[in-house]
Amino acid sequence: MHRRLRYILILLLSLSITTLWWPVNDSDCDFEAFLASKTPKFQVHATKVIVQPWRGRHHVYGIFMIPDEYKQAPFFVVTVQGAGSYCSKQSGHKKNFNNIFAEPGTFLVRKFIRTRIALRLILKGLYFQIDDPNNWTLTFPELKASQHNL
Repeated sequence: MHRRLRYILILLLSLSITTLWWPVNDSDCDFEAFLASKTPKFQVHATKVIVQPWRGRHHVYGIFMIPDEYKQAPFFVVTVQGAGSYCSKQSGHKKNFNNIFAEPGTFLVRKFIRTRIALRLILKGLYFQIDDPNNWTLTFPELKASQHNL
């Protein structure tokens, strides 16, 4: 009985370690090439960051205030220092999240990082790094003059 319990505990520990440290890349575009390119880009830092992974999924995110003209951008790259980068497509333009209200001519975007990535960073002692809004960046391709007028 004790031997079976020991094997079960080892299995559970192995599964949890694998889940926390398994790399995940489900980006919609080639963000590395985009970020490395010399093309003009527009960047904005998070207005507010929520880091509460102990509450489960969707509790580690940044709220960004974006100028209205970037509603037409085909994609953007979310970068969190220490957590990496990934591409995302536009969806859901809001005027308020968590008592943060968009200024005139802007909209809000809420972007998440995976809970397992946040937990991994916290276990490495990097909680204050991911909790800092200056470490969260959205990078958009710079719009052409014709797109600014849409």
